[in-house]
Amino acid sequence: MPLPVVAVVGRPNVGKSTLFNKLIGQRLSIVEDTPGVTRDRIYSKCEWRGHKFMVVDTGGIEPKEDDKMLTLMRQQAEIAIAHADVIILVTDVRSGVTANDYAVADMLQKSGKPVILAVNKCDTLGEVPMDVYEFYNLGIGEPYPISSVHGHGTGDLLDEVIKYFPEEDADDYEDTDIKVAVIGKPNAGKSSLINRIAGEERVIVSDIAGTTRDATDTVIEREEGRFVFIDTAGIRRKSKITEKIEHYSVLRAYMAVDRADVCVIMIDATTGFTEQDSKVAGYAHEQGKGCIVAVNKWDAIEDKTDKTMQEFRKKLENDFSFMSYVPFIFISAKTGQRVEKLFGMIKSVADQNAMRISTGMLNDVLAYAVARVQPPSDKGRRLKIYYMTQASTKPPTFVCFVNRADLFHFSYQRYLENQIRTTFGLEGTPVRMIVRERNRNDA
Repeated sequence: MPLPVVAVVGRPNVGKSTLFNKLIGQRLSIVEDTPGVTRDRIYSKCEWRGHKFMVVDTGGIEPKEDDKMLTLMRQQAEIAIAHADVIILVTDVRSGVTANDYAVADMLQKSGKPVILAVNKCDTLGEVPMDVYEFYNLGIGEPYPISSVHGHGTGDLLDEVIKYFPEEDADDYEDTDIKVAVIGKPNAGKSSLINRIAGEERVIVSDIAGTTRDATDTVIEREEGRFVFIDTAGIRRKSKITEKIEHYSVLRAYMAVDRADVCVIMIDATTGFTEQDSKVAGYAHEQGKGCIVAVNKWDAIEDKTDKTMQEFRKKLENDFSFMSYVPFIFISAKTGQRVEKLFGMIKSVADQNAMRISTGMLNDVLAYAVARVQPPSDKGRRLKIYYMTQASTKPPTFVCFVNRADLFHFSYQRYLENQIRTTFGLEGTPVRMIVRERNRNDA
């Protein structure tokens, strides 16, 4: 099921970004003692007591010359209300309850969404500052005193947040279902592909809408298996995201990738590969998902010859050099050209992504690879690879036990990865290599 979304909202300079960084455990959001620093919504995964969720850091309500404060408050609050499962309203104990706090709290209270009140900058340990009790006047409920700088009180805050998460077994999908995220830039033909698949096959089991709000899960049953297609909003460059609502569309698209087993990356044949396509593909690669590049609108390419596809494919292989394992398919969602072949490719890539290889077979490949190309050495010390084993799947992850991790160069890791791919296939899936060094003092 999609991860719950927790939005951190509040007026400027109350410590939203500092709290966000503390919750996710890294300095991802810019922290500056100046109102209006956080302009783009930033999101990251967080985990607390076994519950995984997405935290969204929102920009503070920043007044403009031509806009009224209340209008901006309403816009900010409405966005949070529409897309979050739980909302954390951050306030500042030093400045007390302000008129802006009252206005935002009133809107959030009317929404019916769970709202948790965090009173920030309670930095001293011991008794709760008496000023905290003033925040009961907001009418939201119990205020939770926290220090986003030191982390005091954030545990109690998260304990309250996770109480409002939906049940984790909300999805009716089976383990054997192959979840497919169709991702790419806007207008690449993602929704057209979903409509073509659903319309032609006419074997839709169900259309489940609303779980991801701007994404619809379409369940298709075929002889290859049962597929759950997730249609997502297009992922734009941040500089192009002008509408506030689109920030959450991007978030939902990334969350669709997290849910998926296989990502179909849609490329517009009429415009070719762009920098943003590499960003979309890069995220799927980083998450270890099986990937297929579908070049859509192939019917719109004029004056094609028998070499056009080969030349286009060669250029794409160069563009996707960071994903050398990815297969390509040239389709037309409009006419249905080669769409039928997509199902077989998705099933194959999903199987490769979940492949498990025995330790014995892996070490046979390792012995052959080492005999063929000697491991690197430095100052008379040569790399020794004792053995290799597979730690996990989705993606296939291999652990190499060596004598010196610093000698295991990236180039030799890539060589071993290529040997594994040559032997076992693993087309369409990234491969992870983990290096473990034995104690150098061991005999």
